[in-house]
Amino acid sequence: MSSREITLWLDEHWYQALSQQLEVDKLEDKLNEYLDDQINLLPTPVYEKIIGEIREEEQQREQAIAASQRYAVFHVTENGRDEHFRLDENYELLQAARTLRKYLRQESGAGADSFSELFPKRETITPEEFDRMILLRLENTGMVTGVFDLDFDKREFSAVNTMTGWSTWAMGDVSVAAYHAFRKESLNTDGRYRILLDKLNGREITSAGHLSARNISFAEEITEINGLLNFYMNTWFDVDAVFGTHICTSDNDDVLNVYANYDMAARQVCDTLEVDLHRADGREESVEYQLNVAEKEVLLWKMDAYCQEQTGQTLADYSAQLMTENMATPSQPSM
Repeated sequence: MSSREITLWLDEHWYQALSQQLEVDKLEDKLNEYLDDQINLLPTPVYEKIIGEIREEEQQREQAIAASQRYAVFHVTENGRDEHFRLDENYELLQAARTLRKYLRQESGAGADSFSELFPKRETITPEEFDRMILLRLENTGMVTGVFDLDFDKREFSAVNTMTGWSTWAMGDVSVAAYHAFRKESLNTDGRYRILLDKLNGREITSAGHLSARNISFAEEITEINGLLNFYMNTWFDVDAVFGTHICTSDNDDVLNVYANYDMAARQVCDTLEVDLHRADGREESVEYQLNVAEKEVLLWKMDAYCQEQTGQTLADYSAQLMTENMATPSQPSM
């Protein structure tokens, strides 16, 4: 937004006399009032046009500042305590991995009673704001450069990838990868990233609350029940780590069925998975699993791809067709 400076030259004698005469601290205040009065006397169309231009310029300036801003957010669990915080800077996986290694090894400059204390300029945020940042990260706008979930009690390091959602590794593996990435001082950032990702490749673990694209796949037909599209999930991942069951063992013949649902009217993935545990002795149990925003977003991507594969239609189009057909079908009279 441009401004123009107006300079007035006045003999010092006149300036002193006017300053004493006027009931204001400075003569400039009175001159500003005069300019405001003259602006208010402008023709209405001219005044409103200029006001609109000024507001538009202010909005453009604010948008430019917002577009250039970069954020990273953390959820840290340590010694039973949870904290969500934001860094107003460009902070990515490479930096987070290096900071974790320094903290675990208590290297020089990283001595702190908790991981969060390594960031004195951090700003505490709510879990809801953390979720909002996850969605911005998945939109890949560049505004959110990193979303990290560090659980020191479980020794797990999780980060949100713009293509696959959550990725989780053991903290020890991340620390070793960071060591190799920063071992050579001559490497540039791209080279360090390649080494870090190469060392982490194939080391991902399955973690509750961090279902990723590699964990999610579907089988069988998509069914519609009471306005919900029901997707049967393959259970090729470590279901025990996610649902707290005891299926991945030869000690029993229990079976687990997992279903994800899509609400056609709301056009969104339902908040929970249907997890049905069938015991070998005939007993049946339900296991509660609440999805977070990253898991729901990845499920939505996967559902849409599977729907196109099965029906030749997008998830939105297939849902709209089914709802139209259901509305056209008259309900049967009750007996």
